Amino acid sequence: MSTPFFERWFANHFINRIGHKTAFALAMLLCMLWSTAAALRAPAEPADVAAVSHEWPSRWDGLPLRPLALSEVEQRFADRFPGAIGRMTDGTQTLVMRQVKQPTRMLHPAVDCYRALGYRIEQARLERDAQERLWRCFVAQRHGAQKIRVCERIVDAQGAAFTDTSAWYWAAASGQSHGPWQAVTVAKPI
Repeated sequence: MSTPFFERWFANHFINRIGHKTAFALAMLLCMLWSTAAALRAPAEPADVAAVSHEWPSRWDGLPLRPLALSEVEQRFADRFPGAIGRMTDGTQTLVMRQVKQPTRMLHPAVDCYRALGYRIEQARLERDAQERLWRCFVAQRHGAQKIRVCERIVDAQGAAFTDTSAWYWAAASGQSHGPWQAVTVAKPI
């Protein structure tokens, strides 16, 4: 049995419908204003400052690394990325390292990037390297271009490694993996 209070305030009358919609619209406006104020108060750190301030390794598997500039497309992506992106070479292969501060869908598999650039993907599989690290690897080929062998992995702050970006995301988002995380993609012409 309902009370007169509920009947009066929630009855299907014109004035109640207008009142409820107005209250909801005001609540939404307040949420938008609150969110905007919070965004304006937060200090913005430009991605290029983060990339410069992040210290990348100077050696990879015993070989010295030389930094490379990000391409225009990579720089546009880095400007929105929640972390830092660095590109370097050891003279034979290119490494793209991403330091990730928080779980994000912007960290996606390298195979997606290569497909988007028009490459055909072959021989996708998991492989262990000489240091017994597990990598997700594939061969990318575009018509008239040299084949590229690409391997990638993600490592969390405790040293746990992921070869599947989706598995990393859900482990990070659920608190089972803690950052910062380092995602490494190694590309070598074959």
